[in-house]
Amino acid sequence: MKYCSQCGDPVSQRIPEGDNRPRYVCESCETIHYQNPKVVTGCLPFHENKVLLCRRSIAPREGLWTLPAGFLENGETAAQGALRETSEEANANAEIIALYTLFSLPHISQIYIFYRARLIDLDFHPGAESLETELFAENEIPWDEIAFPVVTETLKYYFSDFPGSEFPFRSRDIVIDRGGVKIK
Repeated sequence: MKYCSQCGDPVSQRIPEGDNRPRYVCESCETIHYQNPKVVTGCLPFHENKVLLCRRSIAPREGLWTLPAGFLENGETAAQGALRETSEEANANAEIIALYTLFSLPHISQIYIFYRARLIDLDFHPGAESLETELFAENEIPWDEIAFPVVTETLKYYFSDFPGSEFPFRSRDIVIDRGGVKIK
């Protein structure tokens, strides 16, 4: 960041009084520009024993499969954002059942939230950010072509929970270090 979004003057990085970490602060109007994690929200849409996946038509991870999800917009709840993304990416109508997984990814400053969502009908098709949409049973999922670790973990949880019909909420941290990906 070089310029203040309030007045347009230059900003510098310093620790504001009463804070404990460097922030961008306007040299003229003293506005503090906080940079916080982005929230990604989405659904795990299901029908009977299958889940709906989308093949991405955009970067990152173009051509790989994912659950419909994207960045939360201002003015919407996490659940509203999840349903919006499901509609945008898969043109799917779903109803949220419950919050299912939450992942913190501090290395990229993102939080991922997935809801279990029942498909209302089977009238879905790719949106602008998807090449394909398809329902998959567990043994049909292209596991080596899943775009993101959070999606792989959410799908694994779902199919391990499915036989007992108990779907507890799970919260995990995904940390990348020299040894690779660690899920805590």
